[in-house]
Amino acid sequence: MTDQPQPSQQAVDSVPGDAPAEQAAQDARGRVAELHALRERALQGPSERATEAQHAKGKLTVRERIELLLDEGTFREVEPLRRHRATGFGLEEKKPYTDGVVTGWGLVHGRTVFVYAHDFRIFGGALGEAHATKIHKIMDMAISAGAPLISLNDGAGARIQEGVSALAGYGGIFQRNTRASGVIPQISVMLGPCAGGAAYSPALTDFVFMVRDTSQMFITGPDVVQAVTGAQVSQNGLGGADVHAGTSGVAHFAYDDEQSCLEEVRYLLSMLPSNNRENPPVEECHDPVDRRGEALLDLVPADGNRPYDMRKVIEELVDDGDLLEIHERWATNLIVCLARMDGQVVGVIANQPQSLAGVLDIEASEKGARFVQMCDAFNIPILTLLDVPGFLPGVDQEHGGIIRHGAKLLYAYCNATVPRISVVLRKAYGGAYIVMDSQSIGADLTFAWPTNEIAVMGAEGAANVIFRRQINGADDPEAMRARMVKEYKAELMHPYYAAERGLVDDVIDPAETREVLVRSLQMLRSKHADLPSRKHGNPPQ
Repeated sequence: MTDQPQPSQQAVDSVPGDAPAEQAAQDARGRVAELHALRERALQGPSERATEAQHAKGKLTVRERIELLLDEGTFREVEPLRRHRATGFGLEEKKPYTDGVVTGWGLVHGRTVFVYAHDFRIFGGALGEAHATKIHKIMDMAISAGAPLISLNDGAGARIQEGVSALAGYGGIFQRNTRASGVIPQISVMLGPCAGGAAYSPALTDFVFMVRDTSQMFITGPDVVQAVTGAQVSQNGLGGADVHAGTSGVAHFAYDDEQSCLEEVRYLLSMLPSNNRENPPVEECHDPVDRRGEALLDLVPADGNRPYDMRKVIEELVDDGDLLEIHERWATNLIVCLARMDGQVVGVIANQPQSLAGVLDIEASEKGARFVQMCDAFNIPILTLLDVPGFLPGVDQEHGGIIRHGAKLLYAYCNATVPRISVVLRKAYGGAYIVMDSQSIGADLTFAWPTNEIAVMGAEGAANVIFRRQINGADDPEAMRARMVKEYKAELMHPYYAAERGLVDDVIDPAETREVLVRSLQMLRSKHADLPSRKHGNPPQ
């Protein structure tokens, strides 16, 4: 077959005697031009004035945020031309494209994620029926595709003009948040106000990020609080980033600006699997597995009463000292973080002796339980580092429900089927030792340093109970107490007592801890454990 010269497109379009075809081609071009014009209107938003107002508040526009979050040029929008159908209160005269929310998917580090992002420039980002339907659709797509869902929140709550239809839209979001829980990672990024029922969706997700000064979360705003209680408080004082990151525990992360916040969202995603059927991403490791941690011998004092920074211990153990601490400013007596060991993601839970001596209290128990559940849901092995003197005593703790809150952490550990390794660095006393993933509640491997003290309670307290009569009847009670304390330590608290009884698998050289942990995690990588058949458990509340 010989090649024949092809006529130009212009010649084809202007074939004599073919007027209808010529008109159709012209119409098609016109329709395509119309399409591009509509898309451009949707991309530009309501007006330049609205964009300037958004920037004046120190906030980025919705599309600027999406560009920062996703890999360049990967965003594919869904329903950009959607408009509401509501009437009344002037809505029929205002029907902007997107209806105040941008939805779609793209890539983060080359992996698919789904996004919905409020556009505050349109109806203040308020949720209406069409707005909610777009969110429902993208959430369903994320669940079906098995990919993370990120919400960029900057909205004023329900669209009052649409009444109960708007409220029903929130119900659909909450139902999907719950259905996706433990199936795909869900991340809420707070970039503006989030009030009333709208605050419950972020609370149902796995992680909440906030930006200082520009984002707030509360169920009832300052005006309502003042009207009901008489207390005067600002929006940030009531529900700002620092309040939720350090006091309430609602926010896992708080940042000074949107750019650094969204960059950290990308970093977090690099440590999470796309869904609960996959393992977290593995990175090439250049940190030697057998690197000795001689610094650990100096970091952790043998004297159980001396504090130290557990974060430095974790940095010494993990790849390149790199970790992502979660809830860094809330319940600081317990550290929870994601890190890598030999390139594999691991979740680390550790007592922090620098804060309340590392005791477990109500907030620390909740913090740890939530983290254990997240790791177990997304196939992340759990490493527990113990230096815990017990649960925090006090009337406030008991009346606040330390029993049921502590039981949350116990339940989470007992229910977890991922690889679990614990290391006793120093103190491990009483019920807190049992709760912090001891061998008796199912830890796969337990190790201890030679500085460990595993016991029902400290030697001083134990001696006062066991030898009370001898101490009280002695000529020199203090000398007798010191003698009994020494005797108790020698009999029941020496470093090898637990190893001799099989309660720890080995007592290890602290400098070899990294290698021991990495080799153990490699062995446990193929672990498989089944829970009894049931609809779901009934964890303590």
